[in-house]
Amino acid sequence: MGARYYGADSESGDRIDDPSEDALFMMISDLNGSDNTFLVVQPDENDPVWFSSVAVLDDGGYEIVRRDTTRNEREVTTSTSINDIARDLTIWMAARSISSR
Repeated sequence: MGARYYGADSESGDRIDDPSEDALFMMISDLNGSDNTFLVVQPDENDPVWFSSVAVLDDGGYEIVRRDTTRNEREVTTSTSINDIARDLTIWMAARSISSR
């Protein structure tokens, strides 16, 4: 059975269905500069209308991309705080899930 709302997939092949803020924190913490450089969170459906990604930056920290084609939104930010990234992504994704029901 797939995710009810969305799934998080890392470059290393890890997947968590409907990840909590804590699960996102763990996945982001596992990112590194060699073989697990990014993760993507998106609805568990064909042709998803939104996604978010977190990627390791060469000079430290993370690049966060949020894209929602239904709202014509695209935001790219950087952060060094895994706590802040996980919290902000959880809030952002919850707004997508609510609006798509």
